[in-house]
Amino acid sequence: MTLAPRVVLVHRRTEYEELVARHGTPGQAAFFLASRGRSAREVEERHRRQAQALAGAAAAVPLDWRRSRVERADLPRFLFEPGDVVAVVGQDGLVANVAKYLDGQPVVGVDADPGRNPGVLVRHRVDGLAGLLRAAARGEGAVQERTMVEAVADDGQRLLALNEVYVGQPGHQTARYRLGTEDGASDAAGAEAGAGEAQASSGVLVGTGTGATGWCRSAWLERGGPVALPAPGAPALAWFVREAWPSPATGTGHVHGVLEAGRRLVLTVESEHLVAFGDGIEADALELVWGQSVRLGVAATRLRLLG
Repeated sequence: MTLAPRVVLVHRRTEYEELVARHGTPGQAAFFLASRGRSAREVEERHRRQAQALAGAAAAVPLDWRRSRVERADLPRFLFEPGDVVAVVGQDGLVANVAKYLDGQPVVGVDADPGRNPGVLVRHRVDGLAGLLRAAARGEGAVQERTMVEAVADDGQRLLALNEVYVGQPGHQTARYRLGTEDGASDAAGAEAGAGEAQASSGVLVGTGTGATGWCRSAWLERGGPVALPAPGAPALAWFVREAWPSPATGTGHVHGVLEAGRRLVLTVESEHLVAFGDGIEADALELVWGQSVRLGVAATRLRLLG
C-alpha cells in the first residue's frame, strides 16, 4: 500500500511566544516591553500574522495527506522522510535552518509576514501553497537548486549549511590553526605549499552564493571585494579569514579565496578546542580538539527550492 504524501510544516517560535515563556504571563511580557520603551501591540500583531500564516498553511494540506509540524529548536531531533514535502512558514533564515537536515526533499518557502522579509527564500504567499504542494508531490513545478557547504572532520563528524560554515573558538576569541587547501596549493602568496599557513584569527568563514548576501558579504566588503562571490546555484564557495593576526609564528598570506567543486579548504586545529557550526546555529556544532583536521568544500547535497 502506497503511503499518502507527508507535508512537514516548519516554523519557529515568535518573539511574543518567547517573551511569554520567559516572563510567565502576557501581562508580565507587556510590562517588560513597556519598561524598555516598546509596545506589546507591535509584537502581538506580528505573532498574530505568524499564527494566521501557519494556520493557513496547515489548511492548505489536502485532507487525505499525512502531516507533521516541527519547531526550529526541534529540527536536530526530527526525522525527515525521503518523500516529504517541506513547507517552511516564516523568514528566509528559517529555510537555511532546515536545509542542513534535508537530503533532496523539495522545499516551499512561505512568507509569514510579507513586507518585512526580503523574500529571497520564502517566495510564496500562503494562499498559493495548496497548488505548490500538489505539484511537489507529483514531482512537478520549477525547482531551483542551491549549493550547500559541508564540513567533514577527520573523525567522521559532518555538518551541512546553506549560507556558511564558521570554524573558530566557541566564544569567538582567538583561534589557532593551520590552513591550506587539499592539494597543498595556496590561493594567495605567502602560504607554505603542502603544509598550509599557521594562523591566529577570529575564525574562518566558508560560504555559498546564497550566503553571499550575509556574513560572508560583510567580510568581502571589509577587504574591498578581493574575489568574485559565487552565484547561489554555482558549484563554488568563497572563504574568508576573519581578522588574521600577523606574528613571528602566524601569517596573513592565506586569508581569502574561492573553492570550486572538488577542492577543499583544510583546517588543522592548533587550539585546545574549536567548533564548526552552520548558519548561526551554535547549538548544533562539530567539536574539534587539538590536532584534528576539518575539510570544507561544496556539498553533494543541494537545497531544492520550489518555485
